[in-house]
Amino acid sequence: MNNFSAFIERIKNVNRIDEAQKILFEVSSNFNQQLIQEAMEFAKLAHKGQFRKSGEEYIIHPILVASITSFFSDNEDMIIAALLHDVVEDTQYEFKDIFLKFGASVAHLVEGLTKITDMRAHSLIPSDKIDEKLAKSALTFRNMLISSIKDIRVLVIKLCDRLHNMLTLDALREDKQKRIAEETILVYAPVAHRLGISTLKKYLEDLSFKYLLPSEYKKIDDYIKTHKEDLILRLNNFISKVEVLLSQNGLKDFEIKGRIKHYYSIYLKMQRKGISIEEVLDLLAIRVIVKEKIECYETFGVIHLNFRPLISRFKDYIAIPKENGYQTLHTSVFNETNVIEVQIRTFDMDKNAEYGIAAHWKYKLDSASPNTDWLNNLTFENEKIEDFYELAKNDLFREDIIVYSPKFDTFTLPLGATALDFAYAVHTEVGNKAKEAYVNKEKVSLLTTLKNGDIVRIVTDEKEIPRCSWIDALKTSKAKLAAKQLCNHRIKDVENDIALNILKTIFDLDIIKIKALIKANYLCSKIYKIVEDKNFLVDVVNKLSKTIKERDKFKYLFKSYKLREYVFDSIKILSNKNINDIEFSFCCHPKRGDEIVGFLENKKVTIHHKLCSTAVDLIKARENMVYVEWIEENSISKYLIIVNLQNKKGELAKFVSELAKLDVSIASIELGVNSDFCKVEVEIDEKKLDKISTKLKQTYHIIEFISLKDAYNRKVK
Repeated sequence: MNNFSAFIERIKNVNRIDEAQKILFEVSSNFNQQLIQEAMEFAKLAHKGQFRKSGEEYIIHPILVASITSFFSDNEDMIIAALLHDVVEDTQYEFKDIFLKFGASVAHLVEGLTKITDMRAHSLIPSDKIDEKLAKSALTFRNMLISSIKDIRVLVIKLCDRLHNMLTLDALREDKQKRIAEETILVYAPVAHRLGISTLKKYLEDLSFKYLLPSEYKKIDDYIKTHKEDLILRLNNFISKVEVLLSQNGLKDFEIKGRIKHYYSIYLKMQRKGISIEEVLDLLAIRVIVKEKIECYETFGVIHLNFRPLISRFKDYIAIPKENGYQTLHTSVFNETNVIEVQIRTFDMDKNAEYGIAAHWKYKLDSASPNTDWLNNLTFENEKIEDFYELAKNDLFREDIIVYSPKFDTFTLPLGATALDFAYAVHTEVGNKAKEAYVNKEKVSLLTTLKNGDIVRIVTDEKEIPRCSWIDALKTSKAKLAAKQLCNHRIKDVENDIALNILKTIFDLDIIKIKALIKANYLCSKIYKIVEDKNFLVDVVNKLSKTIKERDKFKYLFKSYKLREYVFDSIKILSNKNINDIEFSFCCHPKRGDEIVGFLENKKVTIHHKLCSTAVDLIKARENMVYVEWIEENSISKYLIIVNLQNKKGELAKFVSELAKLDVSIASIELGVNSDFCKVEVEIDEKKLDKISTKLKQTYHIIEFISLKDAYNRKVK
């Protein structure tokens, strides 16, 4: 049974144990049947009396997971572990029972699979801001990756388990379907991609897409089914031409496969280009599979000499494989009125592309292996759970570019990566000390977005340069984490110095005397808090002034240290000095939300980013400083939404109900008299804007979404 698609279609509706067993023994015929039979009987006994939500006997699930796993396994241990993957979690049996009956290797795999779903609260405590569902998904994800570091086979079995769960998702409630589908498309499909297993990736994506955006899925499905005959005729026409051309040019041992692209990739293309499915040019693709690598380039030459190519669509992943080991030549060409994607690879490359890392277990391939360093590079400790989840997903779910060092070392970075991301990819120390960047010998900003094929050189400083306001602009988890750690390391020391400078300015005393006063009031360990907490600053000033007056009543008896509040536009200042004006520094361009500090000179306060290099030098020089903070703005703003609603009863009520669910207040509604357009003025919390915009655009055809407070009526992204 070599056709994976036909195999998946076959198991979709299996609901009897004997059917499931028959499939497993067919697909695992090359393995030790006696061992597999023993494991099956053990699993059947363990799960006896257990049923799934669909009502079918539970044992059918592990049997079918084992069947899927057999496609990607090189020995029966993986199949047996798949059969037993829920035994320890859901029955009275323990690891020692599996160890004694099936050996250390199987027990090790089952332990890894069980730990994935073992929700231990102490393993990584979620912060107060993260909801319970995200925490559970993140913990599952983290445990899955940790288990996989020891044995990557655990990850492959878990992907097979998730695929069967997705195939049987109809039995669950709609809210649970959406939650599992979202987790699958954000985590499991990208993991399959990283391991190079495109067969699993495509199924996981399409099945998730079906549950997450059913109406969009149906539009694509209806179009493909309606036009299928015509699409296949066009595909066969092109395949016939290519077969003749290759034979005429001396190529003999080749195979051509045609396909209509999978639904989720079509949907992504529609979203990226803002087009309908009717406007998607390259719905069709063929794969030419040849014997030798050199024949890939010969085939490419034949294709380009006989069909007009789209030059911008050519990619050579044979010379420079993707990180997941994928090797193929890609091009797109015109055939009459159609654009068709052509992929050219060897038979070994084809196995590698379909089965990824598993293909290297089953066959001795002459192709690149998937790079699994990303697993070891993930940091699993001392991170908030939501930070870890976002960083890890960012590394998994990405399109890649290839860039080079001046010595032509190759670096794979995510699309949109900056020169500073490249610096961190070279080495953490290079990133921390990066001062200048040169791309293709031209000096650029460290935040310049890199393009495929760029040659990048980084110039470093002697000292580390914290860039805390740049963290959000970085694309790789390694860069984000390293930059964040550098900032956290520096920030407490800097805040202690800022606190001393603020108190020095208030009391007109030197640093030595200020430190003595702080020590006398037992405030050494928490003095840094005055930088962020004005109430704590007032308390500290009161305590220190009391100590000063007690020590020298005659000198300080009538001296006042009462702090006054100054307000300038978006900045609030607390000081006992006279202040007439403020200005924002040009060296670090602090923006709303950044952590800031204020330096006092000639009754004017200059605002810097807290870790700006100029500010750090001024802090160390003990310049006069004052307490500064941003004034909180009213985050509720008015927006105009123009939406195209179908001319059907209840559509407006449905849309209004959706706005209410998203906590959006409606100011006015105007219906088009002779059109389906509806204008709605709404009030939205700015903090929720992105989430609301994304949610509405997923469900409705939004024509405009613009701010009414903006003089230029800028569109919401």
